[in-house]
Amino acid sequence: MMVHIDVGTVLRGTVCDLYSNLVTRPTGAAVRSAIEQQVGEIGQPVLTTIDFSQVNLLDFSCADEIVAKLLLQYTADDGPRGYLAFRGIHDGHIDPIETVLERHALALVSWHEGTAELFGHVTDEELRHWEVVRDHGPLGAREVATLLAVTETSARIQLDQLDRRRLVMRSDLGYAIPGSEGGLA
Repeated sequence: MMVHIDVGTVLRGTVCDLYSNLVTRPTGAAVRSAIEQQVGEIGQPVLTTIDFSQVNLLDFSCADEIVAKLLLQYTADDGPRGYLAFRGIHDGHIDPIETVLERHALALVSWHEGTAELFGHVTDEELRHWEVVRDHGPLGAREVATLLAVTETSARIQLDQLDRRRLVMRSDLGYAIPGSEGGLA
């Protein structure tokens, strides 16, 4: 199951009908709570897309409350088992989002015009493996290993780490980017 959540709509329904700026920690906490409630009512979807397209301004405290805290829940061992993908992140959102991702050692997958991008804290090896899956996936560990000229064991370790971090999805087809054709687009 896939769920699309428009943060601008959640913001207007939670704070003010004419408001499109995410500023102040209480605003971010209210929006995050509304998102959590919405997802909770649906059940645990396999993929939840968080869409910032209708948000003009995003400050650091709201990025922390919404982006970081949602990602921390999804990457926790006892957290929801689904995946998050982001859409609508524009240049004005990147600095606060990347700052909170680095602070919490998190990363996220964002889609822009049909292309997945990776933001946040990742190692060079994680990035190399993620890019191969993005560019050629869905793929199994053996195919990734061949493309990167590494051992299959090494590739599987990196891919499993990316899966734990919710940056790739593992399925019967192999590893795919959340929100891609093989990752429940």
